Amino acid sequence: MNLLNRLKPLRGLVLPILLVVLWDALSRQGASWAYAVVPVSSIGNAFVELVGNGELLTNLLASLARTSSGLALGILFGVTVGVLMALSKVADRLVGPLFHSIRQVPMLGWIPLIAMWFGNGEVSKVLIVTLAAFYPMVLNTYEGFSGVDKRYREVGRVLELSRFQQFFHVLLPAAVPSIANGVLHALAFAWVTAVGSELFLSSGAGLGNLMMNAEAGARMEIIVVSVLCIGLCGYVMNLLFSRLSRYVLRWRNIRG
Repeated sequence: MNLLNRLKPLRGLVLPILLVVLWDALSRQGASWAYAVVPVSSIGNAFVELVGNGELLTNLLASLARTSSGLALGILFGVTVGVLMALSKVADRLVGPLFHSIRQVPMLGWIPLIAMWFGNGEVSKVLIVTLAAFYPMVLNTYEGFSGVDKRYREVGRVLELSRFQQFFHVLLPAAVPSIANGVLHALAFAWVTAVGSELFLSSGAGLGNLMMNAEAGARMEIIVVSVLCIGLCGYVMNLLFSRLSRYVLRWRNIRG
């Protein structure tokens, strides 16, 4: 039983290992399969090659910086607009219809227009990521502040708190869980659009650009390495923020 308990944290590795075994088996089914499903050994060699020449680190850091910048801006603007819409009926009536109309446009649909306005450089890519993170942040912030229990508001009025005090001591703590959930959604969208913008606007460093060059050179193993890096980085960022949000919101368990 002690051995089984020690192995429990490793249960999440079972499916990835099985997929690797299946992948390697398929790569041995002939030349056509070996091109589309490259052998695991080739993927390992490509990884060593990219690490050795510094290409993987350069492109990975570029994508991370792009994703982080767009995510931070999207969170900042999204929380601001969400708070305004939730706490001001005038702002909700003025901004709400426009926001809900614009967010119906798929992110990939904005890329040609943004590229025409700002070119295919870093500004356009960060702007696309910012928009992708902006939408879920507005929605979750709006929901968080709009859904604050009326009893909490009444307590604030009974204690004769100022609007500033009500915001920071009543409304914000109640809305933080919804905002944290929005950040998790924004993080996923930020990674998707960061790589997508690099694929469409293929200038400068980035994992998307690395994948485009690998496709042009028929280097399927490099594409697989890039995809694995994207998935791993997204998972690590999601895991870190999940733990951070649990730490910040630990008072919910104490109160319960």
